[in-house]
Amino acid sequence: MTVSPLESNQERTLAEIFRDEGTLSAEVPGYRERAGQLEMAAAIAAAIASQGSLVAEAGTGTGKTFAYLVPALLWGGKVIVSTGTKTLQDQLFRKDLPTVRKALGAPVTTALLKGRANYVCHYHLKRTQSNGRLASRQDANHLRAVVRFMQSTRTGDKAELSEVPENAPLWSQVTSTRDNCLGSECGHYRECFVMQARRLAQQADLVVVNHHLFFADLMLREEGVTDLLPSANTVIFDEAHQLPETASLFFGQTVSTAQLLELARDTLAEGLASARDALAWPQVVGRLERAARDLRLALPQETVRLHIRQLAASSPLLPALDAAAQALDELASGLEGQASRSEGLEQCWRRSQELARRLRSWAVTDEPQTIRWIEAYSQSLQLHCTPLSVAETFTRAREGQPRAWIFTSATLAVKADFSHFTEQLGLSDATARAWPSPFDYSQQALLYVPRDLPEPMSAGYTEAVCDKALPVIQAAGGRAFVLCTTLRAVQVAAERLRETMAKAGLDFPLLVQGEGSRSELLERFRGFGNAILVGSQSFWEGIDVRGRALSVVVIDKLPFAPPDDPVLAARLDALARMGGNPFMDYQLPSAVIALKQGAGRLIRDESDRGVLILCDPRLISKPYGKRIWQSLPAFRRTREEDEAVRFFDTAVPADS
Repeated sequence: MTVSPLESNQERTLAEIFRDEGTLSAEVPGYRERAGQLEMAAAIAAAIASQGSLVAEAGTGTGKTFAYLVPALLWGGKVIVSTGTKTLQDQLFRKDLPTVRKALGAPVTTALLKGRANYVCHYHLKRTQSNGRLASRQDANHLRAVVRFMQSTRTGDKAELSEVPENAPLWSQVTSTRDNCLGSECGHYRECFVMQARRLAQQADLVVVNHHLFFADLMLREEGVTDLLPSANTVIFDEAHQLPETASLFFGQTVSTAQLLELARDTLAEGLASARDALAWPQVVGRLERAARDLRLALPQETVRLHIRQLAASSPLLPALDAAAQALDELASGLEGQASRSEGLEQCWRRSQELARRLRSWAVTDEPQTIRWIEAYSQSLQLHCTPLSVAETFTRAREGQPRAWIFTSATLAVKADFSHFTEQLGLSDATARAWPSPFDYSQQALLYVPRDLPEPMSAGYTEAVCDKALPVIQAAGGRAFVLCTTLRAVQVAAERLRETMAKAGLDFPLLVQGEGSRSELLERFRGFGNAILVGSQSFWEGIDVRGRALSVVVIDKLPFAPPDDPVLAARLDALARMGGNPFMDYQLPSAVIALKQGAGRLIRDESDRGVLILCDPRLISKPYGKRIWQSLPAFRRTREEDEAVRFFDTAVPADS
């Protein structure tokens, strides 16, 4: 194939940037050339030049972030980079992007944009200060911290205020949502942090967002609402394996009891502030609050996920839905006469009408391509309408303005087959390539599958997993993640480890999901240097612990999604009706991708060493086990406990 001068120049430029003594090495201490990184960057540059679509799997250590940032900054035009989480978004914007931009000397303007709930709202902060209705002394302390923060912040981004935990209840009272934002009618519109961030994003050459915000923007475009994000020549999705689930969330619709209670709270505050003499506001909103709580109590289970077809004919849910809609109608009637007295009251009036419409719509919708299901938690209830497939909608979103689309992650393929990912998003036109990790897994790590474990559904299975793992954890001096597939298993595993370590006289610090935020637990894990952390899904990905602090990763079971999940069940049923094999075509690939994420926590650096313990006997006993083996990195493998324990007898590098 003849190479154009432009392509030839690009190749020379990339080779100069990524070589050992090249452009990047001046800004990145210890930088080393990696063939996969250079090849990936060249493939992305080619996709940008052709305005094509590229699906790129980059094994751990490939350096995918620099591999896409370099061509994006040099040739990407207007670029949107979307990450999986706000944590990764902050790291990319505050660390990786400035490093690459400085190394390249690229005159590129950048912006960080998050959803509105991440920015303190002047209007809601002042309203909360004035109404004095705080649930606890801790909320009052947090409010004072936010007020102090507002005196110095330039962005209003709550991530900058570490003094107030991300999950603090107060945040919902001092930030806005799409439902309760007053928009251009707000007296603080000109100084609004959300609008400032959006203006900067519209002007920037490269904007860093997260998947939730990207899909929120797509849905607003579908509805004909003003765009959140600028038009772009290049769109790059990092952690792209999360896209099908995120797209399903945003291409559907959800209404929740939390929304009803937030409306009641906002109506009370607005009524007392702007029309105190008009109505008995506590009584007016009290009816809606009772209806919302009755709606949650209509399902007696503490936590449950149900398809609407699973509801018994005598279920009190539908009557409770109707009662909630009626309570919203009554609230709307009361607000209609007062709506002209303030922008806030008018907005509450419109919200009450919209929520009543959505509640009734959920109850009667019966579209074959839509899944209606219920998700109940201890304090709330969510009613979802989820599309059976997002492929058609996402394909439509990609049409129109020609642009390059890059999808990258460490886990997109199953044994070099990308079809599970590409079919979910309708990426039939995309080029798919993979670059393996540069790490020497056969020397750095050992994969241990214990013998004589019971079947995963057996009573006492989690206890058996802990008993098999503990000798290896002891040999490693702690330094372990125990990753479970359910929250219940987390609690069982933690209790078993406490019990067995006490009997054995071991005093490794034990950290358990739920006993602090994820960031707090990780900070303590790194600080201890010999801790055991027991966690569920949130610890399977997006975690980077390098050095000896993490030397063992235990995975209790193959991470198959629960077969009674209503969305999964509906999709499997549709696949079967089309003549597919639901297990081999959907359940197994999903589990393999999730397993690769969990296994990827172990080796994060060229000097890391450790043991991965996979405790599911189906890896050996089931025919599909081989397909799973072949999708994992090339670990040295064993089934012998002694060999796993002896792994730590060899010299180990000092902590990095």
